[in-house]
Amino acid sequence: MKKLFNGLVLGLFLATFGSAAFATDKGSAGEAMAMVKKAVAYLKDNGKEKAFAEFGNGANAQFHDRDLYLFVYDLNGINVAHGNNPKMVGKNLLDMKDHNGKFIIKSFIETANDKGKGWVDYKWPNPVTKAIELKSSYIEKVDGLIIGCGIYKD
Repeated sequence: MKKLFNGLVLGLFLATFGSAAFATDKGSAGEAMAMVKKAVAYLKDNGKEKAFAEFGNGANAQFHDRDLYLFVYDLNGINVAHGNNPKMVGKNLLDMKDHNGKFIIKSFIETANDKGKGWVDYKWPNPVTKAIELKSSYIEKVDGLIIGCGIYKD
């Protein structure tokens, strides 16, 4: 009976804390928002050139954490910084669609212009799993730019 009880306790422990440990492999909504707010402050304190370089620097843990990274677009849809894919920088991605045909960048611009900040949902490749997943990005409009960071949802 004692072995059965110990097994149940161990199973309950693993189910509770094991899943919590797995969940920390992904960034949270709060962490994404905090990263954007940190990026906005960094941009204001250091200027665009330095900020964009640091946002795109994968070794900078301040702006890269697990599946969290920053992206920056101007209001015309041109990517000016990207923390995961430097090939996107300098390109006009206004007409870029997600896996389901949703205009992603147009949605960022619309949210930024309507509310100044907010969440936008779309499908996007997860850099960790390489699978197309539901992503929700928090964006803020600052100085004619859109700074964002997204989370991958289950």
